[in-house]
Formats: sequence, structure tokens, C-alpha cells
Amino acid sequence: MSEESRSSIHGQWSNRMVFILAATGSAVGLGNIWKFPYITGENGGGAFVLVYLVCIAAIGVPIMMAEVMLGRRGRQSPINSMRILAAEEGRPASWSWLGWLGVIAGFLILSYYSVIAGWALSYVFRTASGVFEGATADGVSSIFTGFVSSPESLLAWHTIFMVITMIVVSRGVKHGIERAVSYLMPSLFVLLIILLFYAMSTGYFMQGLEFMFTPDFSKLTAQSVLVAMGHAFFTLSLGMGAIMVYGSYLPKETSIAKATMMIAVADTTVALVAGMVIFPIVFANELLPGEGPGLIFQTLPIAFGQMEAGVLIGTLFFILLGFAALSSSISLIEPAVAWLVENRGMSRVDASVWCGLATWLVGVGSVLSFNLWASKTWSLSLFGETLFENKTFFDTLDGLTANIMLPLGGLFIAIFAGWMMRPESSKSELNTVEKGYTLWINLVRVIAPFAVMVVFLNVIGVIDFN
Repeated sequence: MSEESRSSIHGQWSNRMVFILAATGSAVGLGNIWKFPYITGENGGGAFVLVYLVCIAAIGVPIMMAEVMLGRRGRQSPINSMRILAAEEGRPASWSWLGWLGVIAGFLILSYYSVIAGWALSYVFRTASGVFEGATADGVSSIFTGFVSSPESLLAWHTIFMVITMIVVSRGVKHGIERAVSYLMPSLFVLLIILLFYAMSTGYFMQGLEFMFTPDFSKLTAQSVLVAMGHAFFTLSLGMGAIMVYGSYLPKETSIAKATMMIAVADTTVALVAGMVIFPIVFANELLPGEGPGLIFQTLPIAFGQMEAGVLIGTLFFILLGFAALSSSISLIEPAVAWLVENRGMSRVDASVWCGLATWLVGVGSVLSFNLWASKTWSLSLFGETLFENKTFFDTLDGLTANIMLPLGGLFIAIFAGWMMRPESSKSELNTVEKGYTLWINLVRVIAPFAVMVVFLNVIGVIDFN
């Protein structure tokens, strides 16, 4: 089948703006609002933010353009798209494993992502009920500890979130995903702006800005650079099949370069604004910005419990977190659902149910990581080098996907798009000006792969920055 005659059996986006909303929804998630603020706090603030922005511009955007391009040219699930494109370019059919890597990464990420999203849903109701009003740090910590120590509670919220996700996905591209993001994303932006105005009124807004945007390179380590690059992949949904499958639904006339830039700007803006919301609240209540994953669930509720209109502000915040999580989760499972529909002849409903059940089952391991399996740890070695040692099931999946699978997926997407595809194929699909194409091809052929390889070799211990 020629490239011109290909079309997705799953349908396509109504217009460019819907694609931008959907892809931004995939990119904007817990990574922006839960993860970005706490890893910024852990890695010293301004210097980390600067490295992160460089990673987005020099690595994230060119690879995202490549992934959208591969998806639109293949017009199928990532696995089948890579098989088709490899044949078209005269390359081995084994390149389809790159699609498998993305699908499996998305599946694993959603399995633990759903657990944290369940926390957010739970905290909407906890905050709205006023349980944090006047609560001390010990009181909030006790509530959080009691919550995560209960496998039944975590399992219930994990289940609720997965059911919501699969209902949306089962309804298809136009009636499910497109309709959901058309409501979720504008609502998310409005909520974030409301919270930003509140942060400006705390009296600590400038202190928050100073923490985020004043670089202190003495606090920057090689590990910080790795975290920044890994998060650039995580937050833009690169290497996990989501952007490739969303690209397969993109109308031919849409400019990939313009759409990608808008998505990257929107995603980065949300992450930075989330930090501008969170850090002033943290400083206003004399809390610590480097509290790790518990920053959102243990630190901020203390602030919400002490401030005026804290119940309202806190409830809005966790609704925002839930919206962001849902907009990402539907993209994480879509590649697997699309493959089952294409290759196993399943209906979207059946494919969604089976994918949801499988993801839910793996997620039980993350649920138990916080209670019954808290003392059960895993270690991971590669080439004789220990990558993760004494990590819980949850932390192992997080480290494996964010630091290994996503960068590797992005690396090979760059290699295929930059070196395996004929220039006329990529030029035809990108349809950009000559200078823009030249910049993109240099970034995707040289800069992005080199940066990913250097940091990845540091992860596996081949080179040592320390």
C-alpha cells in the first residue's frame, strides 16, 4: 500500500487543534504537576530547570517531530507502523521491535501511573471534606501513611481510575479520546490559572520564582542531568508509543513542526506554572521544596489546611491533578488497544477491557509496594553494572521506564528517522522549509542521539561523570 493511500482504521482527529489538545493532554500529566516540582526541589531549582529546558529544545522537540512523523506515515499502531516503514525504506522487519518497546513502556508506566492518579482522585474528596483543615504536619503525614498503608484503599482508587480510562478509550478516537481532551484540557488550563493567581497572593511568589529560575550550578550533578533528560522524555510522552499512535490519526495537511512546537511550549508552560503555583505555597508555610514524591500529598495538604479558602484551593488543585492524569492515561494505553484491534480482530471495547485488566493487574504490584510489599525490593543489573538496587516494585518500574526504556526508545526513533529513512521520505512528511528541515535533521541525527547515548552510558556505568 502506498503512503498516499494509507489511512487509519481507527479514524483521525477532526482538525489540528484537536490533535494539539490530545498530544498536549498526553504530555501534560502527573509528570508536570506531581513529578516536575518535586524533582526540581530535589535537584536544586534553577540550574535543573535550565538543563531541563535545554533537553526539551535540543532533544525533546526534534524526537517528538520524528515520532509524530513516523506515526502519520505508518497510519497504524506503533508496532505495525514501524514494520510498514521499515519495509518501505528497505530496512529489516525487526525494526518493529521499536514499536513493541514503546507499547510495553506505555503499558508499564500506566500500571503505576494509575496508582498515583488514584491518590489524586482520593485527595479530591478528602480535601473537599475538610479533613486537612487545621491539620499539623504530623496529622497530614498520619493521614497519608494510613491511606497508602491500606492496600484495599489504594486498590479501590487504582481500579476506579483504570475503569474511567478504559471507558474513554473504548469509545474510540472521535467519540472517546477527542471528546474527553476537548473538555479536560481547557478545564485544566483554567484551574491552573486560578491557582496561579492564588500563589501570587501568598506573599512568597517572588521567592518561588527565585528558587525556580536562579541557577545555582553547584547543586547540579551528573545525576541531575540524567533526571532532567529522563523527565524531558517522560513529560513529552516520548518513546512510549503514545505520540506515534496519536500522529497516526493526524490529517495529512497539518504541519508537524508547528503542531509539535505548540505542544512542547504548552507542556513546558504547564510544568513551569505548576512550579510557580506549588513553591510559593511551600515557602509561605515554611515547608521544604525537596520533599520528594510526597510533596504533593504530604506537604501541600498542610498548606491547604492552614490557608484561607484552603478547602476550595486544595480541592481545585487535586481536581487539576486528576484531569492531568486522565488526559495522559488514555494515550498510554491507546497503542496497545490499537494493536489488538488491528492484529487480533477485536472490537475497541474488547481490546480496551483486556488491556485495562492487564494494566490493572500489573498495577497491583505498585499498590502493594506501599504496604504489604514495602520491604520486598528488587535490583536490576545490566552489563554487570547495578542500575537499581533495593528498590520497591513501584520504584523499579519508574526507574526502568523513565531512565532506560524511554531514552532508548527516543534514541532509536531518532536513528530510524534520521538515518534509516530516505531524506525524500522525511522531507515529504514534514513538509517544512529547507532551513527548518536542515536544523531538524542535524538535531535528530547528531545532537539528540549523542546526548541520549552519553547519559545512557552513564546510567549503565560505561562512563562515569562523578
